[in-house]
Amino acid sequence: MKMNLTEIEVRVLGCLIEKELATPEQYPLSLNALTAACNQKSNRDPVLALTEEEVMDGLDRLGARGLARLTTTGGRVARYRHSLGDTLHLPAPSLAVLAELMLRGPQTAGELRGRAERMAPLGDLASVEAILGTLMAFGPPLAARLPRQPGRKEQRYAQLFAGEPELPADAPPSPEPARQRVAAGGERLDRLDEEVSALREEVAALRGEIEELKALFR
Repeated sequence: MKMNLTEIEVRVLGCLIEKELATPEQYPLSLNALTAACNQKSNRDPVLALTEEEVMDGLDRLGARGLARLTTTGGRVARYRHSLGDTLHLPAPSLAVLAELMLRGPQTAGELRGRAERMAPLGDLASVEAILGTLMAFGPPLAARLPRQPGRKEQRYAQLFAGEPELPADAPPSPEPARQRVAAGGERLDRLDEEVSALREEVAALRGEIEELKALFR
């Protein structure tokens, strides 16, 4: 299921999943409530400022893919829900991890465990890694393990509903300590050469002034 969803579609879908799991008493969501959820400043990265028209367009596109639908609740306000659990038959812990990846972007297993617990019990770190393994083994994969970034100890995971994530360009490798010492030594020599040249110019200027003084007293 290669969706290649847009950023707005991913945000709408993630919010529907989040609110179903975290605040079931307020679910399904009205368009107004869903827009507010999409524009939350907490638990979101990046923070967006979507209009109701943009959210509605995202809902329509998700509906065309069988991922969201209008629900009949007997009220006068239209409400919306996601269909991901029915379509993919995923349990709540897997949905919680996916929602967190949709709402905050790539994260480590430890970050996911701490942040997605508000939606569903996840257990220990090994349990979260098992959930991620299931999502990565899905056909086709719903999540991917990203290459370890320089300076990071743990690898991060990303959802694939928006396609393959863009990875930052690799930083050039750090030079070896010996090369750094050689470069530092070369810089010191360059500075010394500049200082010697400046001193020579000062000495020459002083000699000129002395000669002028001598000429005055002859």
